[in-house]
Amino acid sequence: MVESSVEKKGRKPAFIEALLVLVAAAAMISYGVLVLGADAHIPIIFSTVLAALVGRWVLQIRWSEIEDGMITGITMALQAIVILMTVGLIVGSWILSGSVPSMIYYGLKILSPGFFLLATLLICSIVGLATGTSWGTSGTVGIALMGVGAGLGIPAPLTAGIIISGAYFGDKMSPLSDTTNLAPAVAGTDLFTHIRAMVSTTSVTYVIVCALAIFFGMKYGSGTLDAARIDAIQKLMAAEFSISPLGFIPPLLVIGLALAKIPALPGLAAGIGAAVAMCFAQGIGLGGIIGALHYGYEASLASDFAGAEMLEAVSQLMAEHGIVGVAPEMAQEVGGMLNELLTRGGLDSMMWTISLIFCALSFGGIMERCGFLEVLLHTILKGVRSVGGLVTAVIISCFASNLFLGDQYLAIVMPGRMFKDAFDEKGLHPKMLSRSLEDCGTLTSVLIPWNTCGAYNAGVLGVATLAYAPFAFMNYLNPIVAIVMTYLGISVFWQEGKDPKARKAEEI
Repeated sequence: MVESSVEKKGRKPAFIEALLVLVAAAAMISYGVLVLGADAHIPIIFSTVLAALVGRWVLQIRWSEIEDGMITGITMALQAIVILMTVGLIVGSWILSGSVPSMIYYGLKILSPGFFLLATLLICSIVGLATGTSWGTSGTVGIALMGVGAGLGIPAPLTAGIIISGAYFGDKMSPLSDTTNLAPAVAGTDLFTHIRAMVSTTSVTYVIVCALAIFFGMKYGSGTLDAARIDAIQKLMAAEFSISPLGFIPPLLVIGLALAKIPALPGLAAGIGAAVAMCFAQGIGLGGIIGALHYGYEASLASDFAGAEMLEAVSQLMAEHGIVGVAPEMAQEVGGMLNELLTRGGLDSMMWTISLIFCALSFGGIMERCGFLEVLLHTILKGVRSVGGLVTAVIISCFASNLFLGDQYLAIVMPGRMFKDAFDEKGLHPKMLSRSLEDCGTLTSVLIPWNTCGAYNAGVLGVATLAYAPFAFMNYLNPIVAIVMTYLGISVFWQEGKDPKARKAEEI
């Protein structure tokens, strides 16, 4: 007996059913992350189970269909997952080789009292680009810059907002960032096509943020820079790493290959190869290199300074490594900061993020296959007629996901899955969707107190989320700039042969 279509496919959910599933999932994830303080993984799994149960027993969708939706959701991110694993290798090797420390070392040299906020923006941007992590940037260099800002008499919320603007710019534009890899995987494009597409909206916003940093920074130009802290950071890094302009070779190589349109994996592999070659040139053994690639770099001298129980031990360490002109108390404090900053990377460091991506994509795949996303999308798109309206709808959906789901990964995955077909039907290139996902999904997460990003940054910087949010210019201006530029028809990308202006010109 042949099964009917209803028995095979089930039925579509009603709008209220789809909404209830989404609200219940948001409640479970938010409660787990924000109230219980748990990682998002298990709450997302609970939400996945709920969506699957409703799909199977309420909508009567066959389990094979539900399972296929989950597997399809995971499969679309396999390229991003491979790149993320490669990113772990890059971070470990770039720190071991002295590449990341060199970028930080020379970045700190651009600090000056009159342009402290602009310098802070640039430094955090450089560190974010080099490491691919906004959390690592704000939680390490950001903390040091908060202290410098306090010494200059700059309000803490203003300094924190500029730090976050730079950190998230770097995170958003870095090929090493997990969200920068996730967005194109969800939208259906490749990493460097996605990054090139973001340049238009992000560069315009960044220029505005630089102007704002200069404007606010000039008010505090008469302050005195805490040069002792900067000097201590540079001397401790120079004692542990090989600091040289040659450290810029691996990142410049990756950027150059990206501009030459070399695929992401070969380009990143070349960056790893350059760093490994630098390690061998410095006399680092093969065992140490493999250890950094697998488990990440573990700070040695900085860890010793941070863990010293008495100042006499700190003074002895300074004497052994030829560090002069730094107070023992400052050396210990800076050692702790550098230990946090530079103990990272490696293949293992990516597994937490990859497992979260698996969970989030499983949830999104089931939500899509069961029709929950289609029903919600249909309601959202009822009044959308223009490309600007479509981009605006994506950005609003990303912000709502950050608001209700409490995690930036879900704010990329859920809207990405919801709007993928709509962008395709409109004839827009997938990079338009991936750009919109990052313009809001990545950036606005840190503006919400109960989102994991907002809670984390408030904790490490010691400034309430709603206090620094008005000064996190990059994070809320970028979505606005993206919407305005789209309505003006600037940097709108179409699939080949789908540009209505080009078709109209051909007809004429």
